[in-house]
Amino acid sequence: MPLGKRELARIERRLITTLTEACETAKGEVEGFTWLTHTFDMNALTETLRVVWVFETLADKKLAQVVAKARIVELTTIALNEANIDLKPSVRNIRFDSEEECQRTHSGNWKNRLAHSAAAKGG
Repeated sequence: MPLGKRELARIERRLITTLTEACETAKGEVEGFTWLTHTFDMNALTETLRVVWVFETLADKKLAQVVAKARIVELTTIALNEANIDLKPSVRNIRFDSEEECQRTHSGNWKNRLAHSAAAKGG
């Protein structure tokens, strides 16, 4: 049976709390990391959830993909587990991005960038 709106809202609140904890941890550990966000379709949470880790510059993003990727996956896994979301993080649902790239391609409009990215990935 699909989850009701109330249960989905509870899950999202838990996810926001646990991702906020992951974000604060990463700020102290991962060079150039600035913030994170998530997107998903309420009707297909585990199929559409994307956690977007945002870095200041493209160079910071590229460096993190090499030296901090495992830590970011670990922090995402912990957040999902603590939010009781049964999903193993993968390249499909963890995305690295940067303020620099958003500014260049979407004039700094993150809402448009995230919507475009979700549509391009089919969810």
